[in-house]
Amino acid sequence: MSQNNGNGNNHHDDFLQELHNPDVPVPENMRSAVAVTSFTKLLDSIYNWGRRNSIWPMAFGLACCAIEMIATAASRFDQARFGMEVIRASPRQADLMLVSGTVTKKMIVPIVRLYNQMPEPKYVLAMGACAIGGGPFKEGYNVVSGIDKYIPVDVYVPGCPPTPQALLHGLIMLQKKIDRQSLGNPNSTPWYGRGPGDEVPLPVLGPDVFDPRQVHVLGRQAKAAQAAADAPEAEDTTA
Repeated sequence: MSQNNGNGNNHHDDFLQELHNPDVPVPENMRSAVAVTSFTKLLDSIYNWGRRNSIWPMAFGLACCAIEMIATAASRFDQARFGMEVIRASPRQADLMLVSGTVTKKMIVPIVRLYNQMPEPKYVLAMGACAIGGGPFKEGYNVVSGIDKYIPVDVYVPGCPPTPQALLHGLIMLQKKIDRQSLGNPNSTPWYGRGPGDEVPLPVLGPDVFDPRQVHVLGRQAKAAQAAADAPEAEDTTA
């Protein structure tokens, strides 16, 4: 493997080593320029390399975590190194939703609506204790105890609030997840082959917020509560 001469040779050599089939010998003096691999693995590597280095986040700053997210995009931490400097305000042009801050029951509806408007492939990063599980407001009447109850989350970045370094680490973990995806595995790339996925149902606001996918669960709970309430009346009638 050649030494880094300032033009990214180390990264280039690492990429070739990942592609290379260890069962096929290659002379040592050619390993920095030649790799023997399968077409599927080569296609996956090129495809994933393009996506992992051109992620367009959609900023969703809801509370104090958003300040750390903004700092991550500034010159000191420079997330442009990862190809993520284009932070979009439109879901139609984004493939990563950064949910940073406290998610209230009022805001969960537009968050799910924006998620549905994002094109596939799309990813979600939950930043901070509030987005992950409600944080210190978990028992509050107006706070959702975790964004993953409504939309799928790919990476969790804990903290209250997380530092810019922690967010960068989460973005690197997302890149590693993308690297493991394969066009030959429909379970890892479901947006190909089967067509677009179903939209996530919008939460319903009322006295509380609930997920329409849980209607059957709520029905069972309501019947059980009604049966428990009717039981004392039945006992009094018998007596």
